[in-house]
Amino acid sequence: MRHLRLEHRFVRNVPRELEPGILYVSIDYATAVHSCCCGCGDRVITPFTPTDWRMTFDGESISLHPSVGNWNQKCQSHYVIQRGRVLEAGSWSQTQIDAERLRDKKAKAAYYGKQHVAHSHSAEQPIKDRPDTGWTLHSIWSRLRSWFSS
Repeated sequence: MRHLRLEHRFVRNVPRELEPGILYVSIDYATAVHSCCCGCGDRVITPFTPTDWRMTFDGESISLHPSVGNWNQKCQSHYVIQRGRVLEAGSWSQTQIDAERLRDKKAKAAYYGKQHVAHSHSAEQPIKDRPDTGWTLHSIWSRLRSWFSS
């Protein structure tokens, strides 16, 4: 890891150019953004939702839970942000990554009201949709798009 500590900054909008070593936290958009701690420079977005990340601010530092796994990025770095410190969490196999993606997909489907039937040899298919509650995955992504375009 190139960056072993992240200084936090509470912002409304994240700047276009990220300063390495800074964790930008937007309460308005329920999201934190930082430059990948491995040093590759990729933008890492961690939305705060019941199925994604949780942020803890103890008055001095920020922690994110669960770990940050950059599986879609070339570096595939994996780390924990705990009280502003960056703790390397080790690489994962493709099997572990696939299992986590499936777990995440199921968690989102369960929380946002879609049930999926998972079979080891077939793709998951939605069974039913839940009525709109005002807090949907769609609204989160709309807020994020709005945030980045401002």
